[in-house]
Amino acid sequence: MPESEAAPAVETGQPGQLQPPDEDSSERRGAFRALRHRNYRLYFFGQLTSLAGTWMQSAAQAWLVLKLTNSATMLGVVSFAQFTPILLVGLFAGVIVDRVDRRRLIITTQILLMLSAFALAALTWSGKVRVIHVILLAAFNGTVGSFDMPGRQSFVVEMVGYDDLANAIALNSMMFNSARMLGPAAAGLLIAWLGIGTCFFLNGVSFLAVIWSLIQMDIPVRVVTGGARMLHQLREGLAYVWGHRPLLYQMVLAAVTNGFGYQYLVLVPLFAKNVLHGDARTYGFLAAIQGLGSVVGAVTLASRVSTRGMRNNLLAGLFLSAVGIFVFGISRSFPLSLAAQFVIGAGLTNFRASNNTLVQMFVTDDLRGRVMSTYQLAAVGLTPIGALEVGYTGSHLGPMQAVVICGAIILVSGIVLLTTLKSVGMDSEPE
Repeated sequence: MPESEAAPAVETGQPGQLQPPDEDSSERRGAFRALRHRNYRLYFFGQLTSLAGTWMQSAAQAWLVLKLTNSATMLGVVSFAQFTPILLVGLFAGVIVDRVDRRRLIITTQILLMLSAFALAALTWSGKVRVIHVILLAAFNGTVGSFDMPGRQSFVVEMVGYDDLANAIALNSMMFNSARMLGPAAAGLLIAWLGIGTCFFLNGVSFLAVIWSLIQMDIPVRVVTGGARMLHQLREGLAYVWGHRPLLYQMVLAAVTNGFGYQYLVLVPLFAKNVLHGDARTYGFLAAIQGLGSVVGAVTLASRVSTRGMRNNLLAGLFLSAVGIFVFGISRSFPLSLAAQFVIGAGLTNFRASNNTLVQMFVTDDLRGRVMSTYQLAAVGLTPIGALEVGYTGSHLGPMQAVVICGAIILVSGIVLLTTLKSVGMDSEPE
């Protein structure tokens, strides 16, 4: 795509196009090579702490909604409230990410999310919390996250450079899922011992770790050149996505699978309580074992950085997820449900991280924020609809039937991808 005369904000001194690294040389440097960058090390451990708190709050929040309402529909409504803001501001957020210093933007979003966690803790401790409070704060977090997510994804290249970008994305997935393993398990124990409000408070405290790590980084302030109007920059980003078929197809795939297939996660608290007849610790372990499976999948993924390797992981992730979701949907046994969650975790990580990496391999840096915000919109834009659909199906047909339908959607997506790789231009490396 030709460059616009009025270029969007870019960082000076960086090349415009990401070239996929050589797989052999990358493997020789090791699966954890991105950690050789000091800035990324700071970010990795700070974000790991913060994400553990976030997952702890997510589990506690779902249990709080279930405690207040015992309704699958309300679980879907809360998820709807959290992801709807992305539909409204997501694309404009990408333009802002390309126009500002990304580190300062992320610090701001982390502070706002920290204050939200403290507010929910105060409401819970006071005994005044109602489901409407959870919905409103979920909507606030979703709005802030609309800027935070593309900001963090676009910021990775500033910490590690292009050669280690794919590895850093895989390590981000490992970090994310390690937190998903630790956070819900901790939430299950803390809810039983100290109450739900403690989880929200500790999540607020955990944001201090990532804020400190961002402040400690030695990264020059991003230099802005040019300044086209926001709507012009927005159209430029959308035209780039539309004009690159492999990129567009990756986003359609992300929209369908995340919007409908992986929404089975909305019903996991209900399975823990009503199908497996457990408590908060049961739910915590179900979430944690999926995190363990995701970490195992991410370790393998971190060593495979070529486009061909990512495509293979993409397919493997979809089929593993489908099998795991089917088994989870029909299981009434806690050990079998744990095994299914482990398989789902490994598959989900391979799909999502490979999907994200392939998107970034097909994007120029001056458009990265806008493309990643479009990817965010694709990945979670249908989630509000999917969450309501899964919640409604779970209430009317039953949670087991709803989960099986989610597995079928993932399976069909994998079959479609397998049969259309050549037609969408994914059978060759990006130029």
